[in-house]
Amino acid sequence: MAQEATGAVLSELYANIVQSALYTMNEKTIIRPLVRNYDMSGTPGLTAQVPIYPSVAAAAVADGTDLANVAFNTTSKTITASEIGVMVELTDLAAEGANDDVAAAIGRQLGAAMAEKVDTDLAGLFSGFSSSIGTGDSEITADMIFQAAATLRTNNADQNGGYVCLLHPFQAYQLKKQLTNVGAAAMSHALSDVGNGALRDGFVGRIAGVDIFESNVITGASAGAYVGAVMSQDALGYMVKRSMRIETERNASKRSLEIVGTMAYGVSELFDSYGIGLVADAQLA
Repeated sequence: MAQEATGAVLSELYANIVQSALYTMNEKTIIRPLVRNYDMSGTPGLTAQVPIYPSVAAAAVADGTDLANVAFNTTSKTITASEIGVMVELTDLAAEGANDDVAAAIGRQLGAAMAEKVDTDLAGLFSGFSSSIGTGDSEITADMIFQAAATLRTNNADQNGGYVCLLHPFQAYQLKKQLTNVGAAAMSHALSDVGNGALRDGFVGRIAGVDIFESNVITGASAGAYVGAVMSQDALGYMVKRSMRIETERNASKRSLEIVGTMAYGVSELFDSYGIGLVADAQLA
């Protein structure tokens, strides 16, 4: 049977690529769902003005006394969208010789690349928080997360979405090691529920009301010293201007199909006091 690039074949190939890319994009992004999301698709302009509302305080008032007006000056943060893209070129020979679903495989790669880029840009904002805990030559500890959570609560950081902690997997390893009492004299011999869960499932879980997540896109300013974060949902913002788009173009002279994925989005810090940087060593030792 001839391996012809008919309209039906290309249509099926395209559908499989798009389906796999969109699914992978949504599943692979770890940090994006944990921050404030804004959808500006279909709206003119490349910027989003996010209002920042001030805090107000209530006070005692005597019976019959008129209330004084409280200043309520709203500021704003601007999130500007820019474009990212990735292209994979599939030759006819590679497609004809593949044993598995090459379309789905390409879609997964495109979606993973987009997801990694989004999370990398968001993780890059962690080092911009004014407050940070730890140093690059020290390992992450549970006490650092307790300190960060206490600081966020002192700052009245919104808890509607809960607090989250993002760590590099090597940083999370040190935390798991401490919680499971593997060579950590600081912990008692009786494991906590979190420690038991880390041993059983490899998932850190929740500490001091903070959900712990791992992402390998977290980096730092110097080798080995990475910057994670403990934050509320309103600490950072993600604005999508154009969701991921998959397009194909036939290159007949090269006997190949160019598969292009693009999207447009922007990220920005919103409430600086709602995020705490966690600076710690990120090496297995």
